[in-house]
Amino acid sequence: MLKKLLSCVREYKKPTVLTLFFMLGEAGIETVIPFITANLVNQIKGGALISEVIKMGILLVVMALISLFFGGAAGFTSSKAAAGFAKNIRSDAFSKIQTYSFENIDKFSSSSLVTRMTTDVTNVQMAYMMIIRIAVRSPMMLIFSTVMAYVMGGALATAFVVAVPVLAFGLIMIGKKALPAFRRVFKKYDLLNESIEENVRAMRVVKGFSREDYEKEKFQKSADNIRRDFTFAERIVALNMPLMSLCMNFLMIFVLLVGSKMAISGMGQGIDVGQISAMITYGVQILMSLMMLSMIYVMVTMSVESAKRICEVLDETPALKNPEKRIYTVSDGSVDFENVSFKYSQSAEKNALSNINLHIKSGMTIGIVGGTGSSKSSLVQLIPRLYDVTEGCVKVGGIDVRNYDIEALRSQVAMVLQKNLLFSGTIKENLRWGKEDATDEEIIEACRLSQADEFISAFPEGYDTKIEQGGTNVSGGQKQRLCIARAMLKKPKILILDDSTSAVDTKTDALIRKGFKEYIPQTTKIIIAQRIASIQESDLIIVMNNGAIADMGTHDELLSRSDIYREVYTQQTNGGNDDAKTK
Repeated sequence: MLKKLLSCVREYKKPTVLTLFFMLGEAGIETVIPFITANLVNQIKGGALISEVIKMGILLVVMALISLFFGGAAGFTSSKAAAGFAKNIRSDAFSKIQTYSFENIDKFSSSSLVTRMTTDVTNVQMAYMMIIRIAVRSPMMLIFSTVMAYVMGGALATAFVVAVPVLAFGLIMIGKKALPAFRRVFKKYDLLNESIEENVRAMRVVKGFSREDYEKEKFQKSADNIRRDFTFAERIVALNMPLMSLCMNFLMIFVLLVGSKMAISGMGQGIDVGQISAMITYGVQILMSLMMLSMIYVMVTMSVESAKRICEVLDETPALKNPEKRIYTVSDGSVDFENVSFKYSQSAEKNALSNINLHIKSGMTIGIVGGTGSSKSSLVQLIPRLYDVTEGCVKVGGIDVRNYDIEALRSQVAMVLQKNLLFSGTIKENLRWGKEDATDEEIIEACRLSQADEFISAFPEGYDTKIEQGGTNVSGGQKQRLCIARAMLKKPKILILDDSTSAVDTKTDALIRKGFKEYIPQTTKIIIAQRIASIQESDLIIVMNNGAIADMGTHDELLSRSDIYREVYTQQTNGGNDDAKTK
């Protein structure tokens, strides 16, 4: 885990090393300053000349400025290194997620992935900055201050032998009690983000059913769970300061009492006022270093949990991999399913698809119909290799899809889903997802054929109209037509429409299908639809039932022999008319 995360430092190694150098310099100077100050106090007591005092004063000022420079430079380089480190982690994690198949994504909820790339990365970033700054400075200060305390105070420094272990033990116990609560918080962050994401996406449903109070209560419950754990942990961590004050006051009293007695009885020969002041300063530095180390201990342990969650994303092996010898050219839009069976996970007891044998010639128009849960969408998702088959093989252009370069295959397969997604940006920018270098004329033509040009032209800014996140400022039918135009611009070998005209009327649906014939006549068109009218003129209609092909044929053939197809057709035509007459 550590090796994987450190590989994300990359181009930020230089500011990291510079931070370590600056911290070492700052720690060294800060431990020398009390030594020089003690000597200055003793010289003043002994009647030093004003010129000598000024000389030593200037030296102290210069050293303080150098220490200030080191501290400021370390702050700059550490923030640059930590922010860059976090940027690389996010970039690597996001890039890795892009390689995931749907099977991989199913392992992580979207809210969990968001938490890992935001909260968890921030925790690791803060821990990294603390490690290269405070985790270097505090041990150095602890070592240097202890050595200088013995140099200045001799046996008097033995007081630290008592105070330091007491403080160290107390800080360790505080960290040990607080850490389990911090660990619990991260899992609860996932639930909190999930509640937020779900509520925002389903805002229309929430308002439509007046369930705002229920959603508020659910969110409040998640927020309270996090608050309780954080409050518990922070209460324990807050004991650091009282414990620190206790040890510091003990040292100050001990050093002042014992040191003063030694100074008076020894007439300044063994220990003097300067040494006593230095001892107090070094005592404070030692205790502060220990307290900072305890905070680092808590922060680093918290970040270990975050680091594990990040590494789970980075270590996840994509379920779909490119073959070593991959094919980059898709010759045509023919599709073959040979003895295909499929299930979404190895642990699933039942196949989503069973024993599928299907042969589609390039350029054909295929209709797919079936009841809810008949695995229509599962069937077409195997064509662009969004999932791999469990048994058998799927061929495109006569070649097993597993032998293609994934990007090359998917560039020749366009899918338009029922739940269409538009991205933030202008209409033009959304449409150019289909073809990055599409001209304005090509965009307008595709929109005209998909019946989108009319409503786009009615917008004040036309094709430069801004689409809000998720396409909330256009209707469901408008979104579908824009997504169809986007797919048409791609001019793929295979076009898959997964119930993607459900939000448009039958006349518009017919005009869109007419546009397909004009614009992409050589493309294989696979249309999943609930309306028989949408697929009635297809070259081949497939009837799905319980994950298997129940029948296939033309419209007339299926009407004559398929009970399922006939029932659907009757309900949408004769049955519907009878209902209308009854009413």
